[in-house]
Amino acid sequence: MGGDAFADVLAANAAYAERFSGDGLSGRAARGLAVLTCMDTRIDPLAMLGLQAGDAKILRNAGARVTDDVLRTLVLARYLLGVERVMVIAHTDCRMAGGTEEDVHAAIAAAGGPDTHLLHFETTQDQEETLREDVERLRSSAYLDGLVAGGFLYDVHTGRVVQLV
Repeated sequence: MGGDAFADVLAANAAYAERFSGDGLSGRAARGLAVLTCMDTRIDPLAMLGLQAGDAKILRNAGARVTDDVLRTLVLARYLLGVERVMVIAHTDCRMAGGTEEDVHAAIAAAGGPDTHLLHFETTQDQEETLREDVERLRSSAYLDGLVAGGFLYDVHTGRVVQLV
């Protein structure tokens, strides 16, 4: 692909910029909400929750896990950007759920990737229990006093979100 690797998205951005009208949005979360969900391309966080640009802070990573980086980001969101509540949204049919770390390392190697054994992918055998632990990590953080946290599951086949924690 070389220099044209991003031509399609840059062309789409040029069209977007022609009709752009979001310059009046604030950097604060208008609905006081942060959403942590997986990077899975089947998830459209704004659409699935009836939100619009500017309503919420959206954080994404593999498996919707509460990592140190997520904590750092939520501290900024909580105290500087108007976030008062956070939804941690796992999803059905997630590659990070139901397998092991070794499974992921092996899959990467089988796909021609490098040795990744120094990386930790935060897989889980029990998605609901992991969701409970991640929400508890948020609720018990000394850095996030007053932040309301809940754990949810998004069904990628029906579009439904249910609260589990």
